[in-house]
Amino acid sequence: MSEPDQDAEFAQQTAGLSSAAGSMRLPMVRETPAVQAPPRSSLRVWVWGAGVILAAALAFGLWLQPWEAGPVPVFIEVAALSPVTRVLAVNGRIAALHSVDVRALVSGRLDVVLVAEGQAVRLGSELARIDAATQQAILRQAVAGLDAAVVAQEQAVTTFARTEALGQNVARTVLDNAESAVRASAQEVARMTALLDQAQIQLTNFTIRASLAGTVLSLNADPGQIADPATVLLTIADLSQLLVETDVDEAYATQIRAGQPAVLRLAGEATTRNGRVSFVSQRVDAATGGLAVKLSFDAAVNAPVGLTVTANIVVDQQDAALTVPRAAVQSSEAGESVFVVADGVATRRRVTVIDWPAARLIVTDGLAPGDAVILDATGITDGQAVLVDQP
Repeated sequence: MSEPDQDAEFAQQTAGLSSAAGSMRLPMVRETPAVQAPPRSSLRVWVWGAGVILAAALAFGLWLQPWEAGPVPVFIEVAALSPVTRVLAVNGRIAALHSVDVRALVSGRLDVVLVAEGQAVRLGSELARIDAATQQAILRQAVAGLDAAVVAQEQAVTTFARTEALGQNVARTVLDNAESAVRASAQEVARMTALLDQAQIQLTNFTIRASLAGTVLSLNADPGQIADPATVLLTIADLSQLLVETDVDEAYATQIRAGQPAVLRLAGEATTRNGRVSFVSQRVDAATGGLAVKLSFDAAVNAPVGLTVTANIVVDQQDAALTVPRAAVQSSEAGESVFVVADGVATRRRVTVIDWPAARLIVTDGLAPGDAVILDATGITDGQAVLVDQP
């Protein structure tokens, strides 16, 4: 049967089904056409094209060589001579040039305190008094003893005079005894006089007096308190001459000398004051490793004792020197070194630097003006290719 005949038969069957079903209509079903495979020649073209692309990508990767590190970008600084000031920064506190801690010379109860904290006192003025009732009794006893000794001396002198006047009527031993009694009485008078003087001196110790003209900085005494020679009752300081007390680490102890200039800034002030090193201790504290240093002001200053002061001690000044950032210096057992860039290659250069607590270090050997120094040598190796830039 031919294809037209088949279509006609299909139409008749469909019409018959439509009549039998009445008004019910069925969707038309068509045969899905089969997908035709591409020609074999077209498939071969796609395979060859993919191969060419893959080969080109491989060649480009071989040309780039991504497994090999490229030049590392670095920042450099060209070494040049310039004025350099080497400064040691320390913190200290205001102190008085002359100050004294006042203690009692005897033990006893404080009867009265005559000064207050912050009060100005004169040399020798009364500060406090200790109950001296016992010492006054000792003084009266010494006075009575001296009076008795004087009376005994007068009697001995009178006896010796009468005995001596009798002449030959008195035995020699009697005269000698009278003379010995005179000497003994004189010695007793001298002894009692010394006891009286001692009692009077001791009585004066019950009055505490200022041994320095100045201001009462601190007061730790109250009436009724028991005082003794071990207890500091008050501190007096002469505030007309102030200085700065500080400590310098022993690593820099040999660099600090009296007379070096210093720049001082008091806490709470924006301005600075000029000063200089006035005292350097010759002994390092074994417990702290610090060296005591005192700094004086060039001009008088009015500030409370104990105020914090920031001081920059000028240790050295050079008109022309080479310096590099601390990050540029690498330290090892062999010594210090920096990396110098030449023709895009980093080369290690041994240098001698002055180790100092500063952001830049002075190079005394191994570097010349015009050398391009890598600012941060972290991770750089000798002979490594670098890409130079300047900050």
